[in-house]
Amino acid sequence: MIRLIITAIYVFLAVILCLPYHLYVWILSKKDRYKSWYKSWRIARGFFKSVLWLAGTKIEVSGLEKLSEVPDDKGVLFIGNHRSYFDILVLQTIVDRPLGFIAKKEFKKVPVFSWWVADIGSLFLDRKNIRAGLETINQGTEYMKQGLSLGLYPEGTRNHEDKMLPFKTGGYRMAEKSGCPMILVAMTGTDDIFENNKPAALRRAKVKVIFDKAVYPSDLEGKERKEFYASIPDRLQDMMDNNK
Repeated sequence: MIRLIITAIYVFLAVILCLPYHLYVWILSKKDRYKSWYKSWRIARGFFKSVLWLAGTKIEVSGLEKLSEVPDDKGVLFIGNHRSYFDILVLQTIVDRPLGFIAKKEFKKVPVFSWWVADIGSLFLDRKNIRAGLETINQGTEYMKQGLSLGLYPEGTRNHEDKMLPFKTGGYRMAEKSGCPMILVAMTGTDDIFENNKPAALRRAKVKVIFDKAVYPSDLEGKERKEFYASIPDRLQDMMDNNK
């Protein structure tokens, strides 16, 4: 419980004290959107590393060299399983390029914190509104064309079971239409940091992360692309099972 209290105080103070920087990157975004993403990502990455350190999290990564095969100025759509809020923190600290996320629209209502989520290029998806959802996908496509990478969790919500939930595949089109690659990322152990602990507490945990090779959906023929999309849940499941 003490670890949770210390981390919560740190998060609160950091978010409040960095408000002037938020104003700076907001103004910068009007002139150079990519530069504003980059600067926001740098500060968010350092912040997330601090939070993971306070939580006592150890991270073991494999396959990261596959990301180096993608040009630094090209966006990547990371497709992952979703076990914890900490999935986002872990991925941010590992990926060495500006990275936003496709988040639930509910996060947009969180005061102050949602501003930082948007600063790094994240988009808020309304899964119940088809038109709004398509607009978000189109905006994400444009962001990726400008070089921003995005994290997508097709399960749609956190899942603590061994088997994944059914996937929502509409977001795949962001990679397909932007000409950017998709990289599958499987994580295990992130929910041991917080969600699996009752009463609520942060505990030391070991997180394992594995990256698959980059695949460019735009380079695949129609049938081959559909088969690849259909194989993603099984691919991620195998990666998770082999990553325990």
